[in-house]
Amino acid sequence: MRVNRMSRARKGAAVGLSMAALAAGATTGAGSASAQPKAAPAPAAECSADYRIEQKLTGGTTWRMCWRYDGKAGLVLENISYQPKGETKPIKVLNSARLGQIHVPYDDGSVEYDDLTGFGFAQGLMNLAPGECPGGTIKTVKVPEAWQDPNVKGLCTTTRARGHAYRMQGDTANKVYQAQSKDLLVYTVNQVGWYEYMTEWRFQDDGTVTMNVGATGSLSYDDYDAGDGRGWPIGKGDRAKATSHSHNVFWRLDFGLDGSTKNRVEQYDSTVTAPAAGDRAPKTKTTVTKVGKELAGDAKAYRWWRMVSATGKNKDGHARSYEIVPGATTKYPGRSFTKHDVYFTEYDKCEKFATNNPGCGNGHPKSVDKWVGGQALKHPITWMNVGFHHIARDEDQQPMPVHWQGFSIVPRDVTAMNPLTPSELAWQNGHWQPRS
Repeated sequence: MRVNRMSRARKGAAVGLSMAALAAGATTGAGSASAQPKAAPAPAAECSADYRIEQKLTGGTTWRMCWRYDGKAGLVLENISYQPKGETKPIKVLNSARLGQIHVPYDDGSVEYDDLTGFGFAQGLMNLAPGECPGGTIKTVKVPEAWQDPNVKGLCTTTRARGHAYRMQGDTANKVYQAQSKDLLVYTVNQVGWYEYMTEWRFQDDGTVTMNVGATGSLSYDDYDAGDGRGWPIGKGDRAKATSHSHNVFWRLDFGLDGSTKNRVEQYDSTVTAPAAGDRAPKTKTTVTKVGKELAGDAKAYRWWRMVSATGKNKDGHARSYEIVPGATTKYPGRSFTKHDVYFTEYDKCEKFATNNPGCGNGHPKSVDKWVGGQALKHPITWMNVGFHHIARDEDQQPMPVHWQGFSIVPRDVTAMNPLTPSELAWQNGHWQPRS
């Protein structure tokens, strides 16, 4: 009988959550006494050493940020700045960055979960073994409203090789410019039911930030009932069929470019037309639309958005900005809040979660799509939605390989040149000619 397909693990999570305070208040974790890797001297600290992450990467870039642990969102990163070589002070990028929801509807329509606000995502923080954080530091987090020991060794900060940062043949055949890169990697693992979510933040030496959630753990054997009317056979024969479902992950970004919240949003669209008479190739025209009011946006070919600094310019006099680069997604059409890829909303301190938001009241809508109401964007908040439709396979057992979903924000005109430019090429900015 499939009245409610909630697994035993999710039942336990729900019971634990009901016993906890349901307020969405932010609670800060306790950091370990372990020293962070050596880094460049920091400016005036915005948080104590226990809650500070600071790393100078091999390319000369230093990332700085603060962390805390929220009772529903889990890891929250704040006051994130980026200082490449050649810049005399850090460049503020984000006021805060965190998950905004993990929405999990099942294909048979029997149930859907809001894992952050409904099923104890934050309380499911897992202890990490040293081997899971190679070469890095594991910090102890004090989990609010914990069901067991609140002190969890659950926050890893480390560096990881990324491969080539660039490669270029020089003016002569015997000169090749190339560099290998490392990223600052910050991550936690949170268990919800049978799933374990790896929430990963990668900070590159070129200023790019990539946000990923990886789902691993186990398939729930309670779901081997072909509840979606089709399912996928798991194990021998055709008896046990795992019910398909979706993972719709939201992120919430509060940009603070150059220390200001008064950023502006721009949308770019390009149109390609067939060659006209006398043309040798098709033509492409790109137009910009200034997004002055709240927007529910849809990604498509030749469309992109950027968040532009209201105050800062690079050394070429160009406004600093960050481009939003969506990742691969399967957009879930079953709910109004998952029908769009990105939302830009005006800041409201109570709007913390994209769905099942508990923090407002007085009839305030509970999902991000309802917050797009035509307000002027003076302090824009970015909500990114990336979906994954999980049709299980034999290889998902046991344990289940990680399947990733996410997106990036990429610097556009933050620096006047590639921040990793070798000194011999620093003169080649703008119009230049090869050396004679």
